[in-house]
Amino acid sequence: MTVTLRQMKQMLLGGADCVISARDELTDIDSRFGDADHGITMEKIMTALKNAVRSFGEDGTIKDLMSGISMAVMTINGGSAVPLWTTLFDGLAEGAPDRIEMSEEEFRSMFRSGYETLFEISRAKKGDKTMMDALEPAVDALCAAAGGLADMIKASAGAAEAGARETANFAARFGRAKNYGERSIGTPDAGAMSMGYFFQGLAEGLDRDQ
Repeated sequence: MTVTLRQMKQMLLGGADCVISARDELTDIDSRFGDADHGITMEKIMTALKNAVRSFGEDGTIKDLMSGISMAVMTINGGSAVPLWTTLFDGLAEGAPDRIEMSEEEFRSMFRSGYETLFEISRAKKGDKTMMDALEPAVDALCAAAGGLADMIKASAGAAEAGARETANFAARFGRAKNYGERSIGTPDAGAMSMGYFFQGLAEGLDRDQ
């Protein structure tokens, strides 16, 4: 199986669109325990992503694409989501091949690199009620899935969504929400939901390309 630059761009655009469409929901969730700005910040991040993808030159590589997205996101004025997503794309760039296509194993390694790079910075893990509750199971599912690219992405999207929804059962341990302790139980984490929607959109973007 080969994953092309074109497919990667379509997946990323799909991920961005899915997150942007959930802006109001994400803002509502964040309003309960945060600054009520998460949806707006994520819209800015995903708009920057879309602009970076659409303006990307024909002679660039997958590594160049991920690096360009990271640079675009880094320039945004916003909340804590900005440096976290910047770090994620830094990690994806580090793990991406400097070519216009990649193998199945390189695709898995790219996402594993994104997760590991973000973990080194955040130190959050599954159960801490953060975006990692969606990212960690998504990457695990992607790396374990059999079949082709569509199977891998669908598996990761399902795992990300389940992980995001499960955060409603946890008390927050990071960010402003941690001040609410047990009172945060019953509401999912906005960052995890954003990540869940992003992976859902990756699958939708791939479907558009087929």
